[in-house]
Amino acid sequence: MDQQLPVSQSSAEPMSVKDWIITLLITYIPLVGLIMLLVWAFDSSTHPNKKNFAKASLIWMLIWIVVALIFFALFASMMMGVMGNME
Repeated sequence: MDQQLPVSQSSAEPMSVKDWIITLLITYIPLVGLIMLLVWAFDSSTHPNKKNFAKASLIWMLIWIVVALIFFALFASMMMGVMGNME
């Protein structure tokens, strides 16, 4: 019995270096990059490699936002403690 991949994965050719350079260049543009990552991650017609890259990039962005918020909260609480001890 033949095992077949879904049509979207079996017919997709690997992305070329030029495609990756353009993709990365677009993601480096501040607001446009975020919007394009969202489009690529959730659009059904996007190349599977680009779709997975976009999803992974968005996950990393969320992780870094959470880490930054934790450090900001720790720094703010330390500053509040220092200010409270000055009185």
